Amino acid sequence: MTRRDAIRNLGLFLAGSPLLDGQYSPRATHPRVPSLEEMANVFEFEPLAHAKMMRLNYDYVAGGVEDEVTLRRNREAFDWATLLPNAMRAVEQVDLSTVVLGQPMRSPILVAPTGGQQGVHAEGDVEMHRGASAAGCTMGVSFVATFPLEQIVEAGEGALWQQIYIHLNPARARERVDQAEALGCKAIIWTVDAQYGSLRERLRHDANLGPRPSTPRDEAALRRRRRGRRNPPPSPYRISPESPDQSWDFLATMKSWTKLPVLVKGLLTAEDARLAVDNGADAIVVSNHGARYLSHCPSTFEVLPEMVDAVSGRIPVLVDGGFRRGSDILKALALGADAVLVGRPPLWGLGAFGAAGVERVLTILQTELRLAMAGCGVSKLREIDRSLIETNFP
Repeated sequence: MTRRDAIRNLGLFLAGSPLLDGQYSPRATHPRVPSLEEMANVFEFEPLAHAKMMRLNYDYVAGGVEDEVTLRRNREAFDWATLLPNAMRAVEQVDLSTVVLGQPMRSPILVAPTGGQQGVHAEGDVEMHRGASAAGCTMGVSFVATFPLEQIVEAGEGALWQQIYIHLNPARARERVDQAEALGCKAIIWTVDAQYGSLRERLRHDANLGPRPSTPRDEAALRRRRRGRRNPPPSPYRISPESPDQSWDFLATMKSWTKLPVLVKGLLTAEDARLAVDNGADAIVVSNHGARYLSHCPSTFEVLPEMVDAVSGRIPVLVDGGFRRGSDILKALALGADAVLVGRPPLWGLGAFGAAGVERVLTILQTELRLAMAGCGVSKLREIDRSLIETNFP
């Protein structure tokens, strides 16, 4: 190699070296994190939340079961429906207010009960309630919320609905129902689609590789988990029901515990919708648990019409699963849903900006819903019906 070749090769090496990249220069300008006011839609909150979370916690929020087919289907289903505009009907103001189970609401958008919120933000469910209250939205409180229910209640003025699992311990469920009623919660959400475990492969990989703590608090939490792990985790391939007594007969038992309305969450068939009515449910939530349990089940949006028809107006029908836009919400309302629960978007807002992020996410969805309704020529929720939508479900 000649001296000239050596100099040339050294120049090429240095040109491609990260040491000369602007991001390593003392004068380099780091990528600017957008402010809360700049966030234009709910999708933009996810990468900011992701950057602040441990990998294990992010994957718990983001992931679905097995190949995540249903997770993708929940979003794809909204593309199978088209809103029909009505440009010649003047809409000067859009009113989102509604009443569900006798409870006045500022909008038909609720925060779904979700676990693991302290892995998203240090104040978890407490901060979520602050944000939901600021946006005027009812919030579902997870049965596995980290913070005491009293503390969550005190954090905001908004209405709370308490979510319940049976999970081998009806006595504990009864205790939580009693507590929720005593503390002023407005409804009980009995979640019935988590009777067995599920193969959340992202979490399996994270458990094998080990999470990477990103803050001292994360490091301390990881050490506590490791100290407490005396035995290897149970096999994910076992078949052992967590709620062996779960049946339609148990609904009567649960209703005997409380005067609060009881919603049954996790139904996907018209037959189950009819059985819910026949067995005394006060409302149903069409849900596949955020695509986190049964793989290759339908999206909630595509089964919504048949379930609304099965209920036939006898009880309210709520729905969750993949809602990211106000237009998604309008489509569900047009198919007959009384209200929509959103899960992951408020979590993104929580992780990115805390309570202010939750409020912003919910406000964006409310604004988008108003605009979509105006474009379809409706000013009130009661004017929404199936004439606003065309569906092409496969």
